[in-house]
Amino acid sequence: MSDRKLLERELVATAHAMADAARAAILPHFRGQDLAADNKLSEGFDPVTEGDRAAERAMRAVLAERRPDDAILGEEYGAQDGTSGLTWVIDPIDGTRAFISGTPTWGTLIAVGGAGGPEFGIVDQPFIGERFVGGFGLAEVAGPHGTHPLATRATRELSHASLFTTFPEVGSAAEGAAFHRLAKEVKFTRYGIDCYAYALVAAGQVDLVVEAGLNAYDIQGPMAVINAAGGIVTDWDGGPAQDGGRVIAAANADIHAAAIPFLKGVQ
Repeated sequence: MSDRKLLERELVATAHAMADAARAAILPHFRGQDLAADNKLSEGFDPVTEGDRAAERAMRAVLAERRPDDAILGEEYGAQDGTSGLTWVIDPIDGTRAFISGTPTWGTLIAVGGAGGPEFGIVDQPFIGERFVGGFGLAEVAGPHGTHPLATRATRELSHASLFTTFPEVGSAAEGAAFHRLAKEVKFTRYGIDCYAYALVAAGQVDLVVEAGLNAYDIQGPMAVINAAGGIVTDWDGGPAQDGGRVIAAANADIHAAAIPFLKGVQ
């Protein structure tokens, strides 16, 4: 086996170990009657819980043991430099509002890659027990019904497409207006599904996810999974999206091309 294949195997195993550790740290807090949420913002609401912090600490502990030379970018504890050329981008609980509300649409996001962006990713939903993985030749979901390959939907007309996002306002007023122009063209729109919407694109259930104001740790894990399943993830102008910002995830290049004119060039 080549050195590259050995590295890929090690990265996949490490990512699964991180997801397992996060599950163990998070689940004791989910739907707990005494769950407390701190607000990160002086204006608005961006909650964080001990579940978020415990899960990120657990994932960082796995990396300290297995991949100490890799860099890390995490939502709760920031950036840590590395020397290997690889960076792990992690969000322990994406969708903390859902988490504190008891709805199982939140997830743990893990990505690893070099300067070019994520090469392998995981979207894990611990309560449901579903884990979506993509990259290094893998595209599959493991859950209550076993393990199955992931494949995005085939081409369809925009008028038959489903469109998902987390917040109805979708960022700024201009960004929200662009989103709602697109929403008028699709069959239906759904809100508040958090990172699980991206997993559903990879699973062939959803056509489009459009969001704004994302960070790298919000999108890199889902991006790797969607790309591996045959989809496409870009910014609203069709460029790279691994740093976050305005993001469109599409089931295929054709539905992406149909949707992006409604979003492109927003100031």
